[in-house]
Amino acid sequence: MDATNVAGLGARRNEDIALDLLKFVAGTAGVGRTAVPSTGFSGTAATKPEEHVTELLALYSRCLKAVEGKGV
Repeated sequence: MDATNVAGLGARRNEDIALDLLKFVAGTAGVGRTAVPSTGFSGTAATKPEEHVTELLALYSRCLKAVEGKGV
């Protein structure tokens, strides 16, 4: 293998790890979930789908930086 193929595999591996980390963090913290209607006081307003996407993209970016060791 030449250097470009090895570099490409390494970059893809970091992206896969960052995606798995995103799935774990988003599932655990409830990022990107829609608000469930309930009786009584609701602490947060319902968010738009665009805001969910923005939150997830920002989280993925942070996960990728963490995996690459560049800090958050």
